[in-house]
Amino acid sequence: MTEPAARIDPGDAEQATLDIVGHFLLGVVAVLAVSHILGRLAVLLRQPRVTGEIVGGILLGPSLLGSVAPGAARFLFPAGVTPMFNGLAQLGLVLFMFGVGQELGAMRLRGAAPRALLISQASLLVPFAAGALIALPLMGQYMAGEVRPVAFVLFVGCALSITAFPVLARILGDLGLTRTRPGQLSLFAAAVGDGGSWLILSVILSLAHGSNPAAVLGRSIAVIGVVALFVGPLRRLAARWPDRGDWAERAPTGAVLLVIAVAATATLTAVLGIHQLIGALLVGLVWPQQNRAAVAAAAPLATTAKTVLLPFFFLGFGLTVNLRSLHLDGTAGLVLLALIVVATLSKVIGPGLCARLTGLPWRESVVLGVLLNARGLTELVVIQIGYQAHIISQQMLGMLTITALATTVMTAPLLRAAGSGRGPDQPAPALVEPVEPVLAGTAALSGTRAGRSQE
Repeated sequence: MTEPAARIDPGDAEQATLDIVGHFLLGVVAVLAVSHILGRLAVLLRQPRVTGEIVGGILLGPSLLGSVAPGAARFLFPAGVTPMFNGLAQLGLVLFMFGVGQELGAMRLRGAAPRALLISQASLLVPFAAGALIALPLMGQYMAGEVRPVAFVLFVGCALSITAFPVLARILGDLGLTRTRPGQLSLFAAAVGDGGSWLILSVILSLAHGSNPAAVLGRSIAVIGVVALFVGPLRRLAARWPDRGDWAERAPTGAVLLVIAVAATATLTAVLGIHQLIGALLVGLVWPQQNRAAVAAAAPLATTAKTVLLPFFFLGFGLTVNLRSLHLDGTAGLVLLALIVVATLSKVIGPGLCARLTGLPWRESVVLGVLLNARGLTELVVIQIGYQAHIISQQMLGMLTITALATTVMTAPLLRAAGSGRGPDQPAPALVEPVEPVLAGTAALSGTRAGRSQE
C-alpha cells in the first residue's frame, strides 16, 4: 500500500486544506503567472523581459507580499516546499550558465583585436577598482560575519564590474544595434569581462573565510588547470562529435548527455572549491556549435531554463532580500546613491574613454560605455552567491540589488537619449561575430529563426 502524501501541519488553519504537493503546485502557478505578467509589462515599458521577472520574484517575497499579506505568503510558500523551489532554481541556474558559456564560446573577432581586448579589460578593471575603493569605508557596517575584509572589498569590486551578457544581447536586438561597431565591441567586452569576473569570484570565495595562501594558490591552480582542460583537449574532442543525417533522432540522447555533463562538471568544480556554476559555464564553452544534434539538444533545455526554471531563482532571491527593511534615510541612502553613481560612471567612463583613445568617435564611445552598464540577472546571481557565502550583509544585498536593477533599467533610456535607437547608427563591418547556438541554431535548421530569450 502506498503511503499517503505528506501534509503540512494541520494545526495551521491556513495550510490544512492542501498537502505539500498541492502547495508546491499552487506556488508554481503563482510564480510563473506573476513572472509572465510582469515580464510582458516590462516589454510594454521597453525594458528587457527579465527586468519584470526579477521584480516579480522580489514582490512575492517579504518586500511586498510577505509584508502586506503574510498569511497568503505562508500559504503559497510554506517552509516545506521552499527546498523544492530551490531545486528548480538551481537546475535553472546551471542550465542558464551553460547557455552563457555557449555564447562566450561562440564569440569570434574579425580584426580590431587589440582595441576589443583593451576595451574588455577596461570594462572589467576600472569598475572593479572603483567598487573596491568605495567598499573600503563600508566594511564595518555592511560586511557579514567573520569574513576577511579583503574578501568583502574584492567582492564589491567584482559585483560592480559585471555586465549581464544576455541582457546586453537583448537590448542590442531591441534597439537595432547588434551590427553597429559599439554593439559588436560591447558584446565582446561583456563576454571577456564576465568570464574574468567568474574566475575572480572563485578566488574571492576561497579568501572569504580564512583560507591560507597555499590553499588559495592551490585552488587558483586548480581553476587554471580545469579551464585549460576544457577549452583545450575537451573542446577539440567535442568538436569531433559526428554530424550525421539522423541528428533529429539523436537530439533526445544529446539532451540527456548534456544534463549529465552539466551536473557532473558542476559537482566537480564544487568539490575543487570552485563554485558549481563555473562547471556549467565550462560545459557551455566546449559544447559543439556546428553539430546539429548538439544544437537541437541544447535549444529546448536553454529555453526551459530561461522561461520556466529561472523564475524560481527570482523567487528564492525575493524571499532572501527585503527591500522594505533597507531604511534608505541618512547614511544608507547616500551609500546606495554612491554605489549607483560609481557603478554607472566607472562602466561608462572606463571602457568609453579607452574606446576613444583607441580611435572610436566620442558618440560611439559613449554608446559603448552605456551598453556595458547593464548588469541584470548576472549580477543578481553573483550577489546572491556572496550573501550565501556570508561575505555581505542583507543590507548590502538589498543595495546591490537596487544597483543592478537601476543600471539595467537606465540603459535603454540613456541609449535612446543619445539617439542610438533603430536606424541612426550605420552598420559597421563585422568585428565580432556572435553565434546564437542555443535558440537560433535549431530554428535555423528548420528554416526559421527563433527569437532570443530575454535575459
